[in-house]
Amino acid sequence: MAQVPQTFFDALAVRTWCGLALESLGRAREEIDAINVYPVADGDTGTNLYLTVESAAAAVEAVFTAYDVGKPTLADAVRAMAHGALIGARGNSGTILAQLLRGMAQVLAAEGETAHTDGTGLRLALRTAADSARQAVAHPVEGTVLTVASAAADAAGAATGEDCGAIARAAFDGARAALAATPGQLAALERAGVVDAGGRGLVAVLGALVETFTGEAAPVVAGATATRARAGAGDGPAGAEDCADGPGEGGPAFEVIYLLEAEDAAVARLRDRLDALGDSLVVVGGDGLWNVHVHVDDAGAAVEAGVEAGRPYRIRITHFGAGDAHSTGERTPRERVQRAVVAVVPGEGLAGLYGEAGATTVLARPGEPPASGELVDAVRRAHAREVVLLPNDADLRHTAAAAAEQARAEGIRVALIPTRSAVQGIAALAVHEPERRFDEDVVSMTSAAGATRHAEVAVAEHRSWTSAGICQAGDVLGLIDGDVAVIGADVTAVAETVLDRMLAAGGELVTLVLGDDAPGPIAEHLESRVREAYLAVDTVVYRGGRQGALLLIGVE
Repeated sequence: MAQVPQTFFDALAVRTWCGLALESLGRAREEIDAINVYPVADGDTGTNLYLTVESAAAAVEAVFTAYDVGKPTLADAVRAMAHGALIGARGNSGTILAQLLRGMAQVLAAEGETAHTDGTGLRLALRTAADSARQAVAHPVEGTVLTVASAAADAAGAATGEDCGAIARAAFDGARAALAATPGQLAALERAGVVDAGGRGLVAVLGALVETFTGEAAPVVAGATATRARAGAGDGPAGAEDCADGPGEGGPAFEVIYLLEAEDAAVARLRDRLDALGDSLVVVGGDGLWNVHVHVDDAGAAVEAGVEAGRPYRIRITHFGAGDAHSTGERTPRERVQRAVVAVVPGEGLAGLYGEAGATTVLARPGEPPASGELVDAVRRAHAREVVLLPNDADLRHTAAAAAEQARAEGIRVALIPTRSAVQGIAALAVHEPERRFDEDVVSMTSAAGATRHAEVAVAEHRSWTSAGICQAGDVLGLIDGDVAVIGADVTAVAETVLDRMLAAGGELVTLVLGDDAPGPIAEHLESRVREAYLAVDTVVYRGGRQGALLLIGVE
């Protein structure tokens, strides 16, 4: 579908750019994966860039959805884009792209409440992006995405006029020329007959920027050089031998990535410590939230360094497996189990509970829902022929459906149970029996989830209309099956009212999941209420951790 050109860089342009960039990376993903030979030939750069932009685009969409009337400011949109990319960044190139977007946001958000910016703002944003990304990499290497980003900024700076379309096109042309020159700067690329994969992805993202402002699709860029094309090297991914004597030779065995809540001074010390532990170190972010990426032999030490610096979470440790640049000898593939459960959980406490029950979990922190790529990764990590997927959130139904389709395309049998709350997931997991036929197990789990009414008690963040009337910021809300049913001032009183309304329709078991900020005595009070007023109803209490809601309630 043809895009309506955006004359200025405003919030709508940010939204359009993210959508077009995601489409462009989606089309180029497999090709970029196939030319991925540096710094590690693990064939995932295209996928990592796609997942990073997917997270950025989802964050921007969430900002637009939050505005009932009007639209967000440019600052709102670019901050959301940068934050989404930061928390969803994958791999070396995805982490650098997140910093590029953050660098742009630092300039564009500085406009404050201004509705848009022109070519001057875009020039400065591209320059700041390239410089900040280079600073985030411990040991910058030419012939990589950093070189392509710098060339884009240089070309944009040399362009004349204030038209955003002309500036974007100049940046794209500069990046494309720099990309073509990358094989002459990195021996690994020249031997493989390919351009840099991360740089190829950035050119796709800049091409989407051109289309955003002009409505015209940018030229397609080839990933293989003429030499490789003539040699017929496009039959498959570049082999690990392509960088055997490059920086990856005898390199670290693990890729470690995590988000980190920490102060600037602690992060400076962390950089030094991780730099001594391994290579490919990239630390991006700021304002107390960072994304850390490093290749190391001692993954535990890399995580421990994060614990000393602050609070690491969403920790991902990947072993460079057979067939990549860090492999030494053959490994026997782990045999797949027959069936597994993959569940999204809202807090660390529930992650532990689900994990003890045998589920593979994806942690969804407040305001940071997982992208479909994270769910697909979890399905793969479960390493099963059959997977039951529990999204545990009504807002994740489309994301989970997309993940299920992707997993099915990879040959995994996936059943999606539309659980709307973690308490419904608990009920489903309680009746899960891997030894049953798959269809029978899914029906039983679906029935248990559907028979569980769910509620939550939370604090209103702003004044709004609800099905129970107008609430003010700071009011305590009781939601039953997703709708606000009670508005009050006292958490325990609201929780008791919600519980009474739910049990009025009957029930045999009450599940209470307490968040970290729930009042201390609330569980004891509610348990006592159930014992005194509802005979033959049992109560079970779990600690959910930082789950967003003060309290989750399930009645089955």
